[in-house]
Amino acid sequence: MRTTMRVAAACLATATAVMTGTAVAAPSPSFPDSVPLPVDFAPEGVALGTGSTFYVGSLTTGDIYRGDLRTGTGAVFIDAAPGRVAVGLKADEAHHLLFVAGGATGAAYVYDTRSGGPVARYQFAAAGGGALVNDVVVTGDGAYFTDSFAPVLYRIPIAADGTLGHGSTITLSGPAAAIDPTAPNLNGIDATPDGSTLIVNHTTLGALFTVDPATGASRAIDVDGLVPGTPDGLLFAGDDVWVVEGFANTLVRVTLTPDLSRGTITSVITSPLFRVPTTVAKFGDRLAVVNGRFDVGFPPPFGPGAPPGTDFDLVLVRASSRST
Repeated sequence: MRTTMRVAAACLATATAVMTGTAVAAPSPSFPDSVPLPVDFAPEGVALGTGSTFYVGSLTTGDIYRGDLRTGTGAVFIDAAPGRVAVGLKADEAHHLLFVAGGATGAAYVYDTRSGGPVARYQFAAAGGGALVNDVVVTGDGAYFTDSFAPVLYRIPIAADGTLGHGSTITLSGPAAAIDPTAPNLNGIDATPDGSTLIVNHTTLGALFTVDPATGASRAIDVDGLVPGTPDGLLFAGDDVWVVEGFANTLVRVTLTPDLSRGTITSVITSPLFRVPTTVAKFGDRLAVVNGRFDVGFPPPFGPGAPPGTDFDLVLVRASSRST
């Protein structure tokens, strides 16, 4: 009888999601619903490594936590040098490198994913000078970083053997260059599989853009329905862009046309476990979402941070089927 009731409840939940166009998160029983992170860790970015390994960085210490999505276990892997910050991050496991955006430090950091040791540091903008190096994507020839307070991208070249080159600044043109100096602008970033086109979102505008990494020229992606002021992390997978709408506590799938000129919201994932999510990574048919918990306090220099004793976690949800 109890089994029958559980099946009926599951069917009812699925039917409700289809009728409303909102998919309710349904993690697989073989994965934990939530992976705990250290108390007071203040996470923001997430990156996937080999197997089911994930990395999460700390906004307050710059430390990097490494865990396992299947078991939910992990530990602090990199004890960062004083003064460092970790915002967005991306692993290049082919070269055993982890790229980390350094937020208001104006820097980017590179670590060895085998030892956790430092590999390189790039100072793209003056610390405390109004920069916010926010997120990063790794392509076949480089790592590209957004700056939420400047109309630029930063680039670290990556040679075929993993050797890193000199950093450079790409000045943007077109609609993605619109900047509100009082609010965050460009935020999440990803790339097409061949690396020829970057996709970025704009927090204040609630908009998506493509960027040519060679020239910095940008073009708007025509999308209706993103909530201005909420877009944070971004993930491009297949023909879909997943946009984390932090303060809306939603994960939005935007399905793009082949030429990347237009997009349609085809599903929205919600979860009672979402607590102002910030970034997302995809592992098979599951999405790993970091809870930034900015509702209880922004980290310095934008606020006093969360109260001592605040718990943080990473939430696992199943990518929903498309619905309209």
